[in-house]
Amino acid sequence: MKKKIVVASGNHAKIKEIQAILSDFEISGYKEHGLDFEIEENGTTFYENALIKAKAVSDALGVPALADDSGLVVEALGGAPGIYSARYAGDGDDSHNNQLLLKNMQGEKNRNAKFVCCMVYYSPDGSIITATGETHGKIMESEQGPNGFGYDPLFFSDDLQMSLGVADPKEKNKISHRFRALEGIRKQLK
Repeated sequence: MKKKIVVASGNHAKIKEIQAILSDFEISGYKEHGLDFEIEENGTTFYENALIKAKAVSDALGVPALADDSGLVVEALGGAPGIYSARYAGDGDDSHNNQLLLKNMQGEKNRNAKFVCCMVYYSPDGSIITATGETHGKIMESEQGPNGFGYDPLFFSDDLQMSLGVADPKEKNKISHRFRALEGIRKQLK
C-alpha cells in the first residue's frame, strides 16, 4: 500500500507534477479533503513559506503534508521575483507575471536565472523533512511553447537547451527544481 501524502497546494498543475514525480506515493491536494481555506504565505524565505503551508494542512487534517514554495530568481533583478513569483504582477495571473518580467528585463544583458524550490514534509508529530532543488537557465526575449505553467515559456533551460514551454513534461520533470527537491524528500522518506 502506498504511503499517503497531502499536498498543501490548490494549484492543479503543481499537484499533477508532484503526482508524476512521486508516483510511488498516493498524492492528493488538500482541497480534495474538504479543506477550503487559503494559507497566508507571510514568510520571508522559500523555506518559511513552505513550512507555513505544510504545517497548516497537517494540523487541519492530522496527516503528513507536503508543501513547496518555489519561484524564479533573476540575477539582473537582484533575485526578484523570488518568493513573490506567483504574484509578481499583483494578481496571480501567469500571463501578467510574464509580461512584467519581460518589461523589467528589457535591454538587460545578464539574463541568468534559476528556479528554486524548497520542499517541506511536515508530520503531525512535528517532525520536518526538507530539501531544496534548483534548475539554471536564462530568461528569453519572448515566450516559446505551450507547455508548462508560470514562467516556463520564458525560461531557457541550461540542462535541456530549450524553453521549458517547449519541453515535454516528462523531460521537464527530470531536471526541474521541483523534481530535484522532491528527490531529496523521497530519499529521506525511504
